[in-house]
Amino acid sequence: MTDPIADMLTQVKNAAHRGRATLVIPHSRIKQEIAEILAKAGYLAAVSQKGKRVKKYLELELAMKGGVARVSDVKRISKPGKRVYFGVSEIRPVREGRGLAVFSTPKGLLSDRDARKEKVGGELLFQIW
Repeated sequence: MTDPIADMLTQVKNAAHRGRATLVIPHSRIKQEIAEILAKAGYLAAVSQKGKRVKKYLELELAMKGGVARVSDVKRISKPGKRVYFGVSEIRPVREGRGLAVFSTPKGLLSDRDARKEKVGGELLFQIW
């Protein structure tokens, strides 16, 4: 697999469209950080790490509102073949503030709101709404 982040996001989007409440994905540190950001923003209800050593995985519970998942779509911006960077002054709200962008910054992974608050730019990984 060349892009595990895109694979994770696709699985989240597909689970939301299928109406599934939970999904299981292989564990990595960056996936766990992304999942925690999504949980903080309200797109995931719960994130739990299961398993031991090599067989670790993440169990994600999608946040539902009226029986429908809060995730409607995800767009991967920066890809392994084409990296996309933004300065702090170029960071704009996603979908007029109804979405979320996740940046990889020198201060770690941050949402667009947190990146503006910390006054730091970085690589735009994806947008979700």
